Amino acid sequence: MSRASARHILVDSEEKCNELKAEIEGGLDFADAAKQHSSCPSGGHGGDLGEFGPGQMVPEFDTVVFNGAVNTVHGPVKTQFGYHLLEVTSRTD
Repeated sequence: MSRASARHILVDSEEKCNELKAEIEGGLDFADAAKQHSSCPSGGHGGDLGEFGPGQMVPEFDTVVFNGAVNTVHGPVKTQFGYHLLEVTSRTD
């Protein structure tokens, strides 16, 4: 079964998500951005979600985490919780 590790940043607007993505692509450290801006408790750990398998996260996460490129910042990804930037840090198939 596939397993993946990822980290994310949760914010309340698509605009803020896009701003943070541009800053990260410009050199801002993802973990620092998560600590400063994420409204998820994982933000205190740099957005780290640990390792998980398909179906353990919301469907929108699964689509990105199990299909998107590794070590690339994806998003904004809209879920019931808000807007996320997602970075897949590892994946095994």
